[in-house]
Amino acid sequence: LYSIGEKRFVFPDMPVKGVVAYESNNDFKAKNQDDALVIKIQAEGQEKEVTLLGSKGKTGEPQTVKIGDKDYSFFFGSKTYELPFTIKLNDFIATKYPGTEKSYSAFESQVTVKDSVETFDAQIYMNHVLDYKGYRFFQAGFDPDEKGTILSVNHDFWGTNITYLGYFLLYIAMMAILFTKHSRFADIKRKLEVVKLKKAKLLTVLFFLLSGIAFAQDHDHDHDHEGHQHSTKEEKPSAHSTKFMSLEETEKLISKFTVDKEHAAKFGRLIIQDAGGRMKPINTFSSELLRKVSKSDTYEGMNSDQAFLSMTQFPQYWYNLPIIYLKRGNDSIRKIIGVEKEAKYAPLVSFFDEKGGYKLANYLDAAYKEPVPNQFQKDFIDADKKVNLLYSALSGQILKVFPVPGDKSNKWVSYLEINQPTGTALDSIKNIVPFYLNAVDKSTLNDDYKLPNSLLKGLTDYQKKYGKAVMLSESKINSEIMYNKYDIFKRLFYLYMLAGVLMLAFCIVQIFKNNKFTRISINVFHGIIALFFVLHTIGLAVRWYISGHAPWSDAYESMIYVAWATMFFGLAFGRKSKLTVAATTFVVSIILMVAHWQWMDPSIGNLQPVLNSYWLMIHVAVIVASYGPFTLAMVLGLVALFLMIFTNAKNKEKIKLSIDEITYINEMALTVGLVMLTIGNFLGGQWANESWGRYWGWDPKETWALISIMVYAFVIHARFVPALRGRWIYSVMSVLAFASILMTYFGVNFHLSGLHSYASGEKQNVTYYF
Repeated sequence: LYSIGEKRFVFPDMPVKGVVAYESNNDFKAKNQDDALVIKIQAEGQEKEVTLLGSKGKTGEPQTVKIGDKDYSFFFGSKTYELPFTIKLNDFIATKYPGTEKSYSAFESQVTVKDSVETFDAQIYMNHVLDYKGYRFFQAGFDPDEKGTILSVNHDFWGTNITYLGYFLLYIAMMAILFTKHSRFADIKRKLEVVKLKKAKLLTVLFFLLSGIAFAQDHDHDHDHEGHQHSTKEEKPSAHSTKFMSLEETEKLISKFTVDKEHAAKFGRLIIQDAGGRMKPINTFSSELLRKVSKSDTYEGMNSDQAFLSMTQFPQYWYNLPIIYLKRGNDSIRKIIGVEKEAKYAPLVSFFDEKGGYKLANYLDAAYKEPVPNQFQKDFIDADKKVNLLYSALSGQILKVFPVPGDKSNKWVSYLEINQPTGTALDSIKNIVPFYLNAVDKSTLNDDYKLPNSLLKGLTDYQKKYGKAVMLSESKINSEIMYNKYDIFKRLFYLYMLAGVLMLAFCIVQIFKNNKFTRISINVFHGIIALFFVLHTIGLAVRWYISGHAPWSDAYESMIYVAWATMFFGLAFGRKSKLTVAATTFVVSIILMVAHWQWMDPSIGNLQPVLNSYWLMIHVAVIVASYGPFTLAMVLGLVALFLMIFTNAKNKEKIKLSIDEITYINEMALTVGLVMLTIGNFLGGQWANESWGRYWGWDPKETWALISIMVYAFVIHARFVPALRGRWIYSVMSVLAFASILMTYFGVNFHLSGLHSYASGEKQNVTYYF
């Protein structure tokens, strides 16, 4: 067996000694698209060169070479295995998201299995395996024309069942750690109860004066967009007006013709189909538009629906309004587009030169080609996305509100796409958008929206009739608009922060001065935080209902879920320690703050086929939730270290009890996290085996999850090393170990490429072709 790069070559009937095999050109392709391998054979003092042709999924053609009195046969290609039965492909169904060409929601192979004993039909699709006579068939891919399917094949009946049995026994054993009476976990719980009794019996109140410590919080409020006084002498703008207007005149004109909020809300309930095929209210798109483009929820006093409707009415004026947010610290973009160095916003027109050329084009070519762009290139990509998003809104391309009658893909189009008669009901309604916009113009002057309201109702009725296959229910529309309005996770960041900081301050005071007011205040904040957690849970449930899938399928969702899990375990262990709840709440607010930074997209998207599975709720829920207890352990480790710093002879006894208390809770949280991470990791192996036919592929995410398990296993068992038994060293390790979780989550997800980034498919070793 010779290995050259990723290829392997077998010479079964040839002495290994004296044979030299090498690949002369990795990139060479033959005319028939086969790979070409050039080898040199040295034997009996002679040397010959042979070119072999072959490819994946195809048996190579043998090449025979005679050297001396021996014939040597070689072939390069796939090895053929004969099945003891036959499989016939009856149909291959590739389901796409509504109105898209290449955005697949699922794909399925409908086959017939036939052997001498029986004949039956079966379906094979992602996460749904065909098992028959020890063979397992997995949906691995399909031909570009969607007429052929590619199945991966495994033959390991006993191995699979024995492995799954081993996993099951592992799960039972790991869970037993948390519930058996004789485990380390149970022993820690008993020690924690002893600490609580000691604290209750401690009658002496110790006072400790901390000087030089101050808490300050500076709230920086931006008031860049202030309202303007508007002249009543302006004339209604023409859709074809070319008269130059100053920025101030444009803002005044736009403001004068701002649509009533009540009518804008009705406009926001219209359903559109986005580029990914997701059906959503216009309110969702308008909210995402403003947040992504301007980093604000409003513009010049207009809410998102009013702003988007104004863009649709007067796109030519919005080209000149400074609305595109420019990141701080990168003056290159400002210099290229020709705006002031201190400018916080730029108009769309500034990104184009006098000939209509895109000023960022040359820089974007290099940025998009780079596998891992640097920060400078990321800033250009970010600006480009904002420009494209705003342009799609101003051009009307995004306003896909018309279902195409009879279209099998449930495609919706904008009025700009209807150029020719279709012979359907679409012809009779295609001009309703321009007519509606004209009616809205007049209604803003006389404050009578009867006609626009009537037109919106007519368009909604059309959507319900011809787009009913993908039309959202009233319940989902209401839920999504409410979700957009309250933006609960962003609000919870501030609420958690305020409650956590105040409760943490009272908890610190209580350590040194325990009185009735302090105890009542702590209990009140504890109840308030519990209420916030209920709102957090409701927010996740609403997002689940809106999206139709578990809310931990992308970066943003996983962050808000980690925050939820951290708060859940903080409250669960907080029954033993109020300080734990306070510290946890503060950290949860930080997690939610990170979730709303610019590099995370909070918009709801569609699932990729591999994620459209119950395994998303099992594997991902467990393994991501494990980050919660690890975060809690890290926070408690920091709190313990700070308490150690402020320990002296006077307060030693009181602080020692607090340190013991949070250290025990720390170890309990870390144990729970390790159990969940381990079980979640092996569940991931099962998911991989059910999806692709392999348990482990050394994907970066898998590898770093394993490293995290080993790191935390060491921290838990470090007590068996005499030099590592102290409270201080344990707290330090619980803090440092969290770096492995940060690498597993942030490092792998955003800096390393692999299967878990869902950027590429999985390579298969054995493939069955139709």
